[in-house]
Amino acid sequence: MIVFCGYANLDVVARVPALPRPDERIHATEVVHLSGGMAANAAVAAARAGASVAFAGVLGDDPVSRRFLDELDDEGIDSAWTDRAAFLSTAVVLVDADGRRAVISQDDALGPPHVTAVAERLAGAGGGLLYLDGYRAAQVGAAARPGVTVAIDLDGCDDRDQALAAVRRAGHVVVGRRRLEELLGIPAAEWALLARASATRLLVTDGARGWALHEPDGSVVTGAALPVRVVDDTGAGDCFTGTYLAGVDAGLPPQAAAGRAGVAASLSCTVPGARGAPRPAEVDAALAPLPIPS
Repeated sequence: MIVFCGYANLDVVARVPALPRPDERIHATEVVHLSGGMAANAAVAAARAGASVAFAGVLGDDPVSRRFLDELDDEGIDSAWTDRAAFLSTAVVLVDADGRRAVISQDDALGPPHVTAVAERLAGAGGGLLYLDGYRAAQVGAAARPGVTVAIDLDGCDDRDQALAAVRRAGHVVVGRRRLEELLGIPAAEWALLARASATRLLVTDGARGWALHEPDGSVVTGAALPVRVVDDTGAGDCFTGTYLAGVDAGLPPQAAAGRAGVAASLSCTVPGARGAPRPAEVDAALAPLPIPS
């Protein structure tokens, strides 16, 4: 079982010819309201990949929140772990003609007590994988319980010390190359050592350039992304993480889970919106002609 604890958003998505410069006014070709949020998107990807999934976000009891959870229920996701005492946060997403996006997100109401309560509940249910998004990086240590393996997507974490502490305590860490190198100041030469010293699996994603999995024994496996025509890359990282965790939960070797995740994330970029995660048959078909990760 995988429990996804983190962001749920209402995404206000504007498709624009180009991302605006300061003081520039542009017209959107389309504005739509879609369900999103790192943890919820990843939960959908994991569910579509065949995993048993629960979502443990913090929302409200208003019609928009209820519709959001109904959509998760339709994906076969157990939303009963959700706290309904707050509100559904909003994100404004600008997507340009090349499928690139810029995101302005509102902070949510998911605090440390909720993370602790979710971890206790998962442990009491027999354990499993607990996903946290990068905004919850400081809570990784508090979430540790017997039988609970914490996995974190460091997207959203800008604090180097918090990121390093999370890496040391999590069983699986997914992070984008640019964030790891430029924002957190950890160069590529140190990634293998970091994974070995932390006894964690460090999975570094790099968009169209693929991914690198650094194992606790110091070995490194790399894989290529699937070449696609990008329509919208919103949620591609969430798709990668959810698909990877679904593979791990199913007992796949981590490199095989990462290979499926890379293909799924690429395919998700070929459709609009943050929840373009494909079904397993689509991933199988795309994987067939690809080289084995090395």
